[in-house]
Amino acid sequence: MHELILHHYPTSPFAEKARLLLGFKQLSWRSVTIPPVMPKPDLTALTGGYRRTPVLQIGADIYCDTALIARRLEAEKATPALFPEGQEFVVAALAQWADSVLFLNAVSLMFQPASLALRFAEVPKAFAEAFSKDRAQLFSSGSVSRIPLEQAKNDWPTFMARLQQQLAREEGEFLFGSAPSLADFAVAHCLWFLRATPVTSVLVDEHADVVSWLDKVLAVGHGSFSEMSSAEAVDVAAAAEPAALPEQAFSEPNGFTLGQRVAVAPVDYGVDPVEGELVFAGDEEIIVRREDPRAGQVQVHFPRVGYRLEAR
Repeated sequence: MHELILHHYPTSPFAEKARLLLGFKQLSWRSVTIPPVMPKPDLTALTGGYRRTPVLQIGADIYCDTALIARRLEAEKATPALFPEGQEFVVAALAQWADSVLFLNAVSLMFQPASLALRFAEVPKAFAEAFSKDRAQLFSSGSVSRIPLEQAKNDWPTFMARLQQQLAREEGEFLFGSAPSLADFAVAHCLWFLRATPVTSVLVDEHADVVSWLDKVLAVGHGSFSEMSSAEAVDVAAAAEPAALPEQAFSEPNGFTLGQRVAVAPVDYGVDPVEGELVFAGDEEIIVRREDPRAGQVQVHFPRVGYRLEAR
């Protein structure tokens, strides 16, 4: 049985989402701290070019995107459930909205000049410049662009009012009942992100019901973890064999075939492609197998929604 290895860095909002998912599942894991900007050579050896944070590694299997990481953790440990029975669709739908619409608005608000100045006040100027350049490249060539600050400021009160309305129900303390689900963690990491500076924290903290809910979600914690170097993680992959493929039938609506050489990439941002052999396509997941001089044979897993396949 291979250890769960999370490749992440402390200030990444999606990494915080993954850490909370691990804590909610009460799982033990290894922590690999990766650079917040490119290049990321050890991570690239595992993913083949996928650059977004975080990435979950289990032996020689590499899981990209927290939407798929959540499903893999659900398979690892069924309870407590991230997708409660009878609520699977609404939970997944709200989580997808939070990870896209709510997150992109939070990014616009966080990256306003007054907030960004505070966020980078204690870091070297060279890093701040490198970070800004890296994020500009991250949002180039994809299907989305940064939301204008004026629009994010306009829309944010509506988002918070709707969240307050949902939390005012009597059915439980969380978005869909008496226990958190994936939807809670998907919304929470965006608000956690805004709490990083006084300029944006007020956008969260002036809503008492939201603050009470958010504190409960964050109190889940990160579970039990220990540090591992990125080089050690590559060695783990090299020493392991990829896991057996899912038993679900291969299903590819655009005509790609089993064993075909393909590239997989996000469609929205961070669109760097990962090339490999297509070995599985199912309802929720796409898997490509690739060879790396350092990591050996690995299987890189992507969610179907929000990713595209191209022939190579």
